[in-house]
Amino acid sequence: MWFKIIALVGSGVKPRIRKMLEDREPLILAIETSTRAGSVSLARGVEVLSAVLGDGASSHSTDLIENIERVLREGNAKLSDIDLFAVTVGPGSFTGLRIGLATVKAFGACLKKPCLPVSTLAAIAHAAGDSEMTASILPAGRGEVYAQAFSVRAEIVSALDGASHIKPSELVEKYGHARTIRWAGEGAHQHLATLRRGGIVNWITSGEGEPAGAQVGWSVAPQPTYLANSVAFLALTDYRDGKAIDTSQLRANYVRASDAEINQRWLQLNS
Repeated sequence: MWFKIIALVGSGVKPRIRKMLEDREPLILAIETSTRAGSVSLARGVEVLSAVLGDGASSHSTDLIENIERVLREGNAKLSDIDLFAVTVGPGSFTGLRIGLATVKAFGACLKKPCLPVSTLAAIAHAAGDSEMTASILPAGRGEVYAQAFSVRAEIVSALDGASHIKPSELVEKYGHARTIRWAGEGAHQHLATLRRGGIVNWITSGEGEPAGAQVGWSVAPQPTYLANSVAFLALTDYRDGKAIDTSQLRANYVRASDAEINQRWLQLNS
């Protein structure tokens, strides 16, 4: 594959040929609307060309298209240049997920380009860095959280269990057996007091001392500024493995039922 050729030829190749090989890597537009602020990233292979952070105080419907236009402008690209669309499919904000998925489906239908769905929790684990065990935690509303554990080695993210919808008090019960664990995501920061009661928690300092993944004990990862960068990277990995799909196949993974579905079931049971 072309990315392997680039690694093999190294710095000795002529700049013009090297650029030609690098251009074989897909131009990826990654959209992350699962979290409150969300983000958009433009990447050529593993290289991030530009990234934009959304506004956590407003709906993604307000600024997503504007942020896409901005990231393309700053990355000196047009929407028609995109080779691959990457989008978070959940869990996360129900409304946010629908906005991101609808946007990518529209782009894919118009441009006839493939896409890749990316787990929000897997992206959070990737952004937190290499770790023996990372528990990705996202707020799920009603004081509950989405949670899933991963191992991250050389930026390869592997799920250790399935995504769940639980109470914060159950996090330590579910994952507290681990001698070494990295807590990551907005939910981990929101419920830090609960985690502190469950074990020894130390904040990770980036780039100082022992690598975070080698630390023994419990730690909390800093929140990523641009989660879409990790979405782009994970999509690239799946793209290289031939897992790209048509945008018509995109489906959200809400993990839990929506309020409307819960109310409908309650009415059916009590009718």
